[in-house]
Amino acid sequence: MPLPFFLNSSLGKTKYHKSHHFDIYCNDNHLCVGDTKPGIGGEPRLGQKINALNSKIPKGEIPSMPAWVAFDRQVLSFDAYYLESYVERLEQYRVAKSKIYFFLEDDSIMVNEQRIADVTHCQGTIIHRHRIPKPPPDDDKFYTVEDFNVGIELNLYSKVFRIVDCDDFTLNFLRKLGVKVGAPERIPEDPFFTNRKATRQPRERYDTLKQFLDHDRHVLRFFCFWDDRESEYGDLHSLVMCYYLADDTIDIRQLLPHNSGRDAVMFLKRARVPKIGTPLKFPCAPAPRTVLNVTKPDGHEMFYIHDSLKKNYDSTEYIKDTDLTLGSVVNIWGRRIVLCDCDEFTKEYYRTKHGITEFTPLKIPHESFTDGTTMPPKKSFGSEEDTLHAYQCGFVVQHHAPNTIQFMKYDRCALDSNQLQFLACFDAPKAIDKDRLFIITCFLSDDSISVFERRRRNSGHIGGKFIKRCRIKKPNQPRFSTELPEHFQAQDLYVGATLEFFKYKFIILDADEYSLRYIDEHSEKFLNYVKDMLAKIKPVLNEKMDEVCVFITQHDPTNKGVLSYPQFQEMMKLIIPTLAEHQVRILARKFAERSQAVLDKQQVMAIVQEELRKSNYDNFDSIFVSLQYQDKNKSGFVSPETVRSVFLANHVPIPKDLLGVFFEAAPSNEKGEISYAELMNQINWRDFPIPMVQQHTVQADEWWHQTKIGPINYLALLARD
Repeated sequence: MPLPFFLNSSLGKTKYHKSHHFDIYCNDNHLCVGDTKPGIGGEPRLGQKINALNSKIPKGEIPSMPAWVAFDRQVLSFDAYYLESYVERLEQYRVAKSKIYFFLEDDSIMVNEQRIADVTHCQGTIIHRHRIPKPPPDDDKFYTVEDFNVGIELNLYSKVFRIVDCDDFTLNFLRKLGVKVGAPERIPEDPFFTNRKATRQPRERYDTLKQFLDHDRHVLRFFCFWDDRESEYGDLHSLVMCYYLADDTIDIRQLLPHNSGRDAVMFLKRARVPKIGTPLKFPCAPAPRTVLNVTKPDGHEMFYIHDSLKKNYDSTEYIKDTDLTLGSVVNIWGRRIVLCDCDEFTKEYYRTKHGITEFTPLKIPHESFTDGTTMPPKKSFGSEEDTLHAYQCGFVVQHHAPNTIQFMKYDRCALDSNQLQFLACFDAPKAIDKDRLFIITCFLSDDSISVFERRRRNSGHIGGKFIKRCRIKKPNQPRFSTELPEHFQAQDLYVGATLEFFKYKFIILDADEYSLRYIDEHSEKFLNYVKDMLAKIKPVLNEKMDEVCVFITQHDPTNKGVLSYPQFQEMMKLIIPTLAEHQVRILARKFAERSQAVLDKQQVMAIVQEELRKSNYDNFDSIFVSLQYQDKNKSGFVSPETVRSVFLANHVPIPKDLLGVFFEAAPSNEKGEISYAELMNQINWRDFPIPMVQQHTVQADEWWHQTKIGPINYLALLARD
């Protein structure tokens, strides 16, 4: 007979799958393993009780979400402590304060112990984050949120933690779960720290913070010496004393020259120095502070206090800034240090604070070492500068550093070569060397000199490099000397000078135009060779004045006061027949009339068109539109700065050295503004080409005489006193 409908347990069931509870075979028998396996349809068997694996948190009205999403980064925090037992100490246990964190997303637990100074055992994270099982016999279960509350004890791996409090978030969360949270408890005192606090010696505090803040990194520096020559193997020691105003300490270091044979160690380490040196103190001797033993009236506990009356106070006086003055003798642990001088900061400090205005330095009685400027004689490889550098810097041979400022100032820049070139020949040469000519080049960047012999066909000499580029010493200097030798410089090279390079004597006959201009612009640096020649010409000129007047009347009948170079040369030969050619050229250049060169605008524009033609540049329409846009008044003229900026913006391939001459040759008005329409027509090499002017090739023999000497004012020569 079937059961009534309302007593049927299968009402509403949709799952009738068989549980695989007996699928395990052993010795051909079915086994039932585990009490958590369900029955038919996944429902519990009769009498079966299934424990929850995770925390049971009631669901609210919001849609159901996984725990790792709903409780992401939500942690319950509890304050707890546990007792750590000790056997071999005065106290029997110690109290360890801890923090227990319960992570709601996966029921994991982490325990951190509070870090305390002067504790030997490990602190910090004592249990890393993971799910912690309960102690036996429930070791198959894990701690959940239902197991946490204030006032309970948790056994975590045999450590019993007592929860005493929690934070506000944890309190609100537990109350929403329906848990009655216990009242906060107080953590008991640790007997170890209680005993240590009672037995700790009190410390007397010296307030030095204000002095440190006011005078941090303020140092008084004195230059002094210690005369120890009276003792055996003694010497005069040059010292530097530093007095630190921040804490009244002193350190002294010794100034040692290079290769002195002494170690570079501190003469006195930084410390407070007493005025009178005292020996080491014995036990129970006077100390900076005194501690008294005090016992309570009951006689059980004892503690320490400072002696406020300071009956046993150490009254040692230390050196202060008022004890350091120039000329005073300071006793530094039995050594008499004489203060000779000080730096500017020290002088200003004593002026403002102590009112001292007299700072007369003392002289050290005897210098026991040199300052390193006198070098030993050069007997090895390298130059004299290398020997001096090695002597000053140690035994490691190093090349001396060149003069970087001179190199950067006189290095080659654009068309300015900073090289002086002279034409020279041998002084009193042999018959075979009479026609040999040399080019002497002086490089202003490092005062080095090179000599190049001009090649002549069928002369019997190869020519080419005669002396490679190097610094050349002046003759007649001692070979092994302790002083640096003198070298030839640019000031020693001028037309008419006699030079001796490695026992070869040269006479400078002429110079190129760049060198002559450089000598004229820097005449104060060079030997005034013209004055010497004028001093020789003046007495002879007075004797031959009649002949000179007849010559001038014949060649200058109109009294213009000028002669051409051939006429001037003939007149100087009349005055002094032995005058050399290069000397006549020097005088002619001195009294020649300087005429301004006329700028050939047609040739400049031809050169500009040639530069644009080489680069195949024809973007003239874009330049014209840009210049027309810059012309706000529509006058047809713009400033040279505007033209320069437009040219640079359009990448016009005109060299910078040619650009300045180009603006001078450009068509302009009275205000200096450039007519850009006419300028575009002049540089347009496609529509308005300009024939290139044929340049004259300078021959080798014409190189030194390519600059023509203009009319010479002979009246200025004759009128000189």
